[in-house]
Amino acid sequence: MNKDFVKEITNIEEDFAQWYTDIVLKAELADYTSVKGFIAIRPYGYAIWENIQKYMDSKFKKHGVKNLSMPVLIPESLLQKEKDHVEGFAPEVAWVTVGGGEKLEERLCVRPTSETIFSTMYSKWLSSWRDLPYLYNQWCNVLRWEKETRPFLRSREFLWQEGHTIHETEEEAKRFTLEMLDVYAETIENLLAMPVLKGQKTKTEQFAGAEATYTVETLMHDGRALQAGTSHYFGQNFSKPFDIKFQNRQGEEEYAYQTSWGTSTRLIGGVIMAHGDNRGLKLPPKVAPIQIVIVPIAMHKEGVKEAAQELYKKLEKNYRVELDIREQYSPGYKFNDWEMKGVPVRIEIGPRDIEANKCIIVRRDNLEKIEVELSNLNEKLEEVLELIQKNMYDECKKRVIEKTTIAKNMDEFSNNLQQNQGYIKAMWCGDAECEEKIHEITGAKSRCIPFEQEQISDKCVCCGKPAKKMVVWGRQY
Repeated sequence: MNKDFVKEITNIEEDFAQWYTDIVLKAELADYTSVKGFIAIRPYGYAIWENIQKYMDSKFKKHGVKNLSMPVLIPESLLQKEKDHVEGFAPEVAWVTVGGGEKLEERLCVRPTSETIFSTMYSKWLSSWRDLPYLYNQWCNVLRWEKETRPFLRSREFLWQEGHTIHETEEEAKRFTLEMLDVYAETIENLLAMPVLKGQKTKTEQFAGAEATYTVETLMHDGRALQAGTSHYFGQNFSKPFDIKFQNRQGEEEYAYQTSWGTSTRLIGGVIMAHGDNRGLKLPPKVAPIQIVIVPIAMHKEGVKEAAQELYKKLEKNYRVELDIREQYSPGYKFNDWEMKGVPVRIEIGPRDIEANKCIIVRRDNLEKIEVELSNLNEKLEEVLELIQKNMYDECKKRVIEKTTIAKNMDEFSNNLQQNQGYIKAMWCGDAECEEKIHEITGAKSRCIPFEQEQISDKCVCCGKPAKKMVVWGRQY
């Protein structure tokens, strides 16, 4: 019998980047392929994405959103129609110039995002205010030729959803933009157990072609921020160049008001970095592909395997459960293997447990062992899974509080980042030059202008001029 434990991973405090890569590979979430920046998402990693997708998609549908599919290739002429948009994405675009062995008359870009193709189709489909709103979304892949790549966080091809809506009025479009941001916040907090910071991006950081960009930011174990989802209000910035017009209630032609919003497989990277530890991945029960694993002890002894199988049959109706009856591995190896994969609860059952009509449940979040009567197991599991979900959220919330500091000048700003990397609350005059200077000096960028404002001082942290807005800053992924 193989008694070797799962091979060690890099210590989380010594080399966070390598620890992250180790988790991705050893928990079998994804693997590198032969093209730089492109990953193969393995079944276990894809199952996490499926759970996110299922949860979020149901939320979208409650808001009246319908799914559709748009082409992966976009003609260059379409991309050129919105000036700011094309400039924003130009460095990341991959081009197709040959098809079927022949040079194409017009270059086609592999979609980095789909505003232009949605806008083109909307201009064809829309005629009257009675048609509105169009509330459409697609689950797809996109391609952005990133220079620095890391699995899930910044790969050249990634999976995501992109919602694109058009509305009759400015007010309705703005309201829908924020409603989708709330869907993201609720998904990330309730499903993924990560607290979010909600706010508006500065002009420098907003989406290319948007009038306003709103964000949900999350904080990772090492104090770096991760932009977890964004929602954009476009106004008529795309509807005018793409001629998305309708006959309004007064019988006059009018341009529609537009939104766009997206989240991606980057959320999987967020889950790894917000919750993981030196034993590996740690998954919140609500999103875990396997919520419970049953590991029989002394499986060679009479009745043990059968008792474990019976337990599996009882639990599979209510939970996502796995039975580990691999004979080539020791229980110790299996414990380590499932801890590496972040399964929230492990059930151990052996001859003595069967005799006493009990089993042991082990929590992945805090490694607590609990002896449970088999007759009471279902109720106990329900209670423990809820406790794990809550505890994982609370642990992240505690980190956010501990790693959020206030700075009134640049010395405080730099010291805070050096001593306790995380969010920094500081006042800002609104000048993009100050924003750029802060980034040059500290490596921190504006994360957002939070909806919940605080008056830390009346002066800009950088230039000392009068300031009315509090901005949260931080280094990012």
